[in-house]
Amino acid sequence: MSEHIQHLIVLVIAGMVVTFSVVLHYEALRFLGRTLGRHVHKRIGMLLVMLGLLLAHILEIWVFALGYMILQHGAGLGYITGMEKGNLMDYVYYSSVVYTTIGFGDLLPVGAMRMLTAAEGLAGLALITWSASFTFLAMQRFWPHPMEDSDSDAKNHRKR
Repeated sequence: MSEHIQHLIVLVIAGMVVTFSVVLHYEALRFLGRTLGRHVHKRIGMLLVMLGLLLAHILEIWVFALGYMILQHGAGLGYITGMEKGNLMDYVYYSSVVYTTIGFGDLLPVGAMRMLTAAEGLAGLALITWSASFTFLAMQRFWPHPMEDSDSDAKNHRKR
């Protein structure tokens, strides 16, 4: 199979994995937004938002890890140097480094699999940013506002 065809196949697979991850993240945000709205105490709500988002990111990392395993062992469309016979946890580690855009450099993709790595870096950055925006909105809703109290204390102190 030609190199161009291999890259095209991996791009299609990457598109499916990214789409699945985005839908998973969307549903997690929807679930958290609906479920935590009025049913929990503010402190617990904020903790559940953070834990829910972390769980969503972990699941998305695992989805990409499975994609790497399939590409390397199932389809032979590339490999990751440093883990030619890697187990699932090796792929989860690699996926988490790529997803979070840390990029330690100890493992490198070779071949068409690089397309999935590039797609995961972009998707991870976008999904983490989406989570940060959601967290900001949740904090506006759940977080106690001690800064408002300190602002009014400061104004009262200046008036004296």
